Order: sequence, then structure tokens, then C-alpha cells
Amino acid sequence: METVHTDVAILGAGGAGLRAAIALAEADPKLRIALISKVYPMRSHTCAAEGGAAGVIKPDDSLEHHFHDTVAGGDWLSDQDVVEYFIREAPRELVQLEHWGCPWNREPDGSVAVRSFGGMQKQRTWFAADKSGFHILHTLFQTSLKHPSIERFDEFYATELLLDEGRCAGLVAIEMRSGRLVRFDARAVIVAGGGAGRMFPFTTNGAVKTGDGMALAYRAGVPLKDMEFVQYHPTGLPSTGTLLTEACRGEGGVLLNKNGRRFLQDYGMGPETPLGKPVFKTMELGPRDRISQAFWHEQKKGNAVPTQWGDAMLLDMRHLGEKKIDERLPLVRDMSISYMSVDPVTDPVPVRPVVHYMMGGIHTDIRAATPLPGLYAAGECACGSINGANRLGSNSLTELLVFGRRAALSAIEHLQSGAPPASDAALAGGAAAAQARIRELMQRSGGGETVAGLRKEMMQAMEQHAGIYRNGEGLAEACGKLADLRRRYARIELHDRTNVYNTDLLQALELGSMLDCAEAVVASALERRESRGAHQRLDFAARDDAKFLKHSLAWYGGAGAPRIDYAPVSITSSQPGVRDYSGAHA
Repeated sequence: METVHTDVAILGAGGAGLRAAIALAEADPKLRIALISKVYPMRSHTCAAEGGAAGVIKPDDSLEHHFHDTVAGGDWLSDQDVVEYFIREAPRELVQLEHWGCPWNREPDGSVAVRSFGGMQKQRTWFAADKSGFHILHTLFQTSLKHPSIERFDEFYATELLLDEGRCAGLVAIEMRSGRLVRFDARAVIVAGGGAGRMFPFTTNGAVKTGDGMALAYRAGVPLKDMEFVQYHPTGLPSTGTLLTEACRGEGGVLLNKNGRRFLQDYGMGPETPLGKPVFKTMELGPRDRISQAFWHEQKKGNAVPTQWGDAMLLDMRHLGEKKIDERLPLVRDMSISYMSVDPVTDPVPVRPVVHYMMGGIHTDIRAATPLPGLYAAGECACGSINGANRLGSNSLTELLVFGRRAALSAIEHLQSGAPPASDAALAGGAAAAQARIRELMQRSGGGETVAGLRKEMMQAMEQHAGIYRNGEGLAEACGKLADLRRRYARIELHDRTNVYNTDLLQALELGSMLDCAEAVVASALERRESRGAHQRLDFAARDDAKFLKHSLAWYGGAGAPRIDYAPVSITSSQPGVRDYSGAHA
């Protein structure tokens, strides 16, 4: 097996991974940096983000406002010291992107333009039309090319973290084009592999988001934190799940039921206001969890709009006018026409809630460090936690930047700590074990189970029992179903036994990662007997701060169920209160 010796191995080349690589290269040009990704960097899922990135820049805004919006939006499950660090660093990171060439929209006076986003009392979302993630990723990628110390390993799929003496010291990955296994010896590892939304059948997430990085850390003994909190975005296209950005509502779009009523006023999100004049904490600028839950209730009342793809509501942007839509929301118009044959300039667009983001992930602290020395994580795969029980839109793109850089700085501190080099025998043993597992999977026969069959059953269980609303009976059934799928996974039989671009093998490995993450989701959700943010229990409808103002920690159980433990929430200045989006403070 070929061995690559590097100082820091970064798993994932999206926004967080690229930002970490640049920070490492800038801090010390002599560092050897391996950037490992299962797709080319510009195909990372960061490019799919549309609406923008949050950071205080306008004189009528403040860090205090951003702090309160984030903590209240997260239903007080956010670690407040981490939020304080995040909001301080956010403007600096966005200005840095400006200096690197990110084409932010401008005001007539030349200053950076910002737009409204749900749950934020001030306009603070920087944007580049409705292709913000693409432009951020492009800016980071082209900046990374200036640094020769960053060596890219595109289309490499990581299968194992390598450990020695209780610390992370590298990883093993498959080069897709050849099928060969490569061992990466690294003094520190940063995981930036994205979320795991593909465990659900209807999602905005691309096919790459299968929780690989989460599962690697999980199996290596790092707990997954707050996995029960899965965010639904209120405005996905019913035909494909493709996202229509929250910027549609930030620019003044409204949601209507089949009767043409702006139904959000019936769900504690304020009185109806004149079109084009959104008011904070009112209607469509409520947080994503509340709006998605309102859709569920309207559907139960029979007020949804029937379509050939199922029930929907209507997103009406006609009053914005063609000029504004083409200037601010060109991609939204293009996708609506391409996928729904509806032009938002002339007609309302059918939309429905769709799985979008995981608030939970690899347990990290304010330094982006995991409990495993030498291992760091940033981006959606990590849980710091700034997002708590519900992420506010546009915080995530900034989070990639802030904690991608923070992970890099922490990795440098680890390199400078004087830890002894890892044992070659230990790393070789770990790599050999990883190779044996791949060989066994490739040669397995007679089991009769297929990747597609098990994946479909997993998705059905998650959609049915771990969606917008849940109950104990359904979650217990999902736990049993996933345990059965785990047992059957051991009988998967591959049809492709070649080495070159063996997608059958890769999809089998991805399914294993999704099953690990899915079990952590349903086990954590079953044990959290309350309703908070994106986790809503029909059998425990109230938030219970006395028992559950704490983070869940799911520990890998091997062939058995995850073990659920808890950790305290860091509260610095904001005591738990009522999330009020009624418009009373407008």
C-alpha cells in the first residue's frame, strides 16, 4: 500500500476544507497539506448554497443582535461561548472573502448589500445574487491554487481513520480511478466532509452528502452530538427537492395555502403585513423549523395544494417584479421554469418542506477539536454547537469559514505541542485491517442483499418516523428497523468486482456511513422526550429545560445500538426564554 506522508490531512474540499487548507498554508508555507475529497472541490456541496452568509456589517446592526438571534433561533441549545466567538469572527471572514475576490452584491453607494433572512431581526446576510455558495467556493478554490503546499487528492474516498496511542494519526482512502488504497500518515486530521441528508428520500442535499466524515469519527470513538435535530427547509420544489433559497422570502416572497391565505399568521408568526414590506418576526421571516411545522399543520387541515408530486404550498413572488427577480433571484427563476414549468414572474411556485441540514454532527469544542487528540472537524459534519436545535439560514456559510480557519489554527497548535511521531507498526496495522475489510466486501457472495434495496428501506424508515413530527412508538420502530438493516448490511453482495471507478463499492460504503448516522439520529430522538426546535414530539409537545437543556451524545455501539449520553449546554448571558415570532417586538 502506498503511503503519503503529510503534516495535516484534510478530509473534504468544500468551503470548510478549503478554508482550513488556506489558513494552514498562510500560517506556515512549509507545512505539507493533503486535501482529500471524493469529488473535485468545485463539485462540493457548498456550491449549492444560494441565499448568503451572515455577518454584522451595517451600522444599525450589532454583535448583540446576531448573538440573540442565533441563540433564540437555536431554542437555547446553542453553546453561547461558541456563538460569541462565531459572531466576532464572522465579519472578518466575509471581508477576507471580499479581498480574495468574492463578488458580493453592492448597494448604490458601493457598500456591501445585505438582505433579510428568517429569524434575524436585522438585515445581515451578505449575498452574491442567489449563487452565494458557488461564488464563495470558487473564491476559496482559486485562492487555494496560490499555495503550492496544498496537495490535492481529488476523487479519493476515505474508509478509515488511523489511530495510535489514543490519538488520530492519519487515514486510509481509495483512489477511485484505480481502486488502490492509499495510506495517509498525518500529524493531524481535519474532517470537513459535510452532512448526511441523503439518508432521507426527499432532500436538497446532493448525492455526495452521505455522512462519511461523521461515520469515520463515530467509529473511531468520537460521539455524534445533537443528531436528533434535522432541519427541514420550507421551500423545496416538490418535483426534485431542489432548494428555492430563503432569499425568496427575504426579498419579499410570501407563502399561501390553497385558499390564497398567508397561513403563517395562524401559527404565532405575526399579523399579515403589506406585500413587499416584511417585518421582523412576522410571517415568512420566521425560522425554518416553525414554518415547516406550519406546513405540516396546514396539510393536516386539508389546506395544502395538491400536485402530481404530493401536497404543496405556494410561494408567491409575482409582486417583486421581473427586474428584481432577475437581479436578485435569477437561479430561482431558472430552476422554477426548468423543474416545475412555472415562471415566478407570472405564477406562484409550488413548494414543500424538504430535509436540508443537520444541526448535529461530530462533537467538537470552541477550538473545532474533538475529544480524540489530533482530530478536528468543521462545517456541517461538526457540531460546535452554534446552531443548537435549529439553524438560522445564512449562518452555515459563515460557519464554514470561521471554523474551517479555527480547525487549522488548532491543528497547528497540536503540531507544535511536541507529540511524538506515530508508530509505523500501529499505522500499518490499521491500514491492513482497512484493506482486509474492503477485500471482504468485494469478495462477499451469496448474501443476496443489495445496496439499492437496503438504502430504500432506510430512507422510508427515516421519512416515516424521523420527519418534521415524531413520536416514541414510531422512533422505537425506526430503531428496530435500522438495527435489522445493519444486520442485513453484512450480507450485501456487490455486482461490480472491478477496481476502476467501482461505484457499486463506493455506494455500499456510503450506505454504511448513512446507516451509522441514521441510527444516531433515531436513537437520540427517542431518548429526547421533549419538543425543541427541529425535534418535535407529538407525545412530548413541550420544551423541557429541566430535563433536556443538554446536548445528546451518541456513542458508536459496533454491532449494537448507539449509547446515548448527555453533556451540558454552555450558557454565558442568555437564559432560556420564549421564542417569540409574533411580531410583538417589530
